[in-house]
Amino acid sequence: MELTPRKEKILSSVVAGFVKSGEPVGSKAIAEQIGVSSATVRNEMADLIELGLLEQPHTSAGRVPSQKGYREYVDRLMEVPLLKEEEKRYLDSLLVGSAYDPERLLLRASQVLSGLTRYAVVATTPSGATAKVKAVQLVQTSRRTAMLLMMSSAGTMKNRVFHCDFDLTTEMLRVFFRVFNERVTGRGVAEITPAFVQSMAASLGQMYVLVGAPLRALLEVARDTLETEVFLSGQMDLLFYPELEHTGARQVMDFLERKADVVRLLGQKPGRVTILIGRECGRPELADCSVVIGRYSVDGQDAGALGVIGPVRMDYPKLTALTQYLAQRVGSMLTVLMKEE
Repeated sequence: MELTPRKEKILSSVVAGFVKSGEPVGSKAIAEQIGVSSATVRNEMADLIELGLLEQPHTSAGRVPSQKGYREYVDRLMEVPLLKEEEKRYLDSLLVGSAYDPERLLLRASQVLSGLTRYAVVATTPSGATAKVKAVQLVQTSRRTAMLLMMSSAGTMKNRVFHCDFDLTTEMLRVFFRVFNERVTGRGVAEITPAFVQSMAASLGQMYVLVGAPLRALLEVARDTLETEVFLSGQMDLLFYPELEHTGARQVMDFLERKADVVRLLGQKPGRVTILIGRECGRPELADCSVVIGRYSVDGQDAGALGVIGPVRMDYPKLTALTQYLAQRVGSMLTVLMKEE
C-alpha cells in the first residue's frame, strides 16, 4: 500500500498532536487541520494502522504513532527548524563561561540541553585513544608539590598533583618541563605505558631520583586521557513521564550509570544528528525511549557526543535543532581552546 501525500499529512498530524498532548489523536481533530471529512480521515488512519505506522490503544480511542510511524516521520516527514540568531546568542551565553575548561564545558552543555528539553542528557569527553600529546605543563602548588597538566590533540586537559621528598625550585621545574616535552610531545597518548615510563626513567640516569614522582603523575594523566568521561544531567526528569512509570524510568537511570554502555550507545557516525527510536537502541532498558545523538568534532576530528534520552513521544524537530547546534558549538569551543593552549 502506498503512503500518499494525504496519508503523510495525517501521520505528521498524529505525531505532532500526540507529542503535544500525550493523548490519542482523533479523526475530528485531524479533519479540521487538513480540510477533509472525519470519515475520510478514519479510512486513511485504518490504512496507516495496516501499514504499521499508527496504533489504536482502545476501540473507541484515537490513534497514536507506532515506533515504525515515528521512524517514517523522522526520516521523511519532519522539518527541522532553523534556530533564530537570538536563540543562538542565548545558547552561546550559557556556554561561554565554561569554555576555558573542556570538562566544565561538556558538563555545562549537558545541563543546558537538559534544562531546555526536560529530558536526561549525557555528554562524553573526547577519547584519547588516537590522540597525541600536545604539551605538558608543570605548575608549582607548594614547597614540595606541583601539578602536571597534559594537553592532547583530542582537546582534553588532564592534571595530577605530585609530591616530592625535597623542596622544588623554579630551575627544577624548568628541567622537568624540558625533559618531558622533549620525550612525549607529539607522541601518541596510548604509547605512554608503564614500560615507556620505565624506559624513560632509565635513560635519565641519576636524574631519576628527582623525576620519579612527576613520571608517575605523567603515567596517571595519560591513563586519564585515554578514558572517556560521561557527564549526566536531568535523569530525574524521566520520573515524570507516564510512559516510563513504575520500573521504566528506574531501568533507564540504571543504564545511564553504566559508563561503558552509554559510550557505546553514543558511538554513532559523526555528521548529522542520529535518532534511535525505541527498540533501535538495542537495549531492553531503552525499549520505550528514544535517543537523539549529536557528535562533535575537535579540529576536524570526531571527538565525543551529546545525547538526549527520553520517551519515544518527543519533539524530534526541536530536539534535533538544539542538539545539532550545541554539539557544533562545543566542538568549536574545544577547538579554539586546544589551539590557544
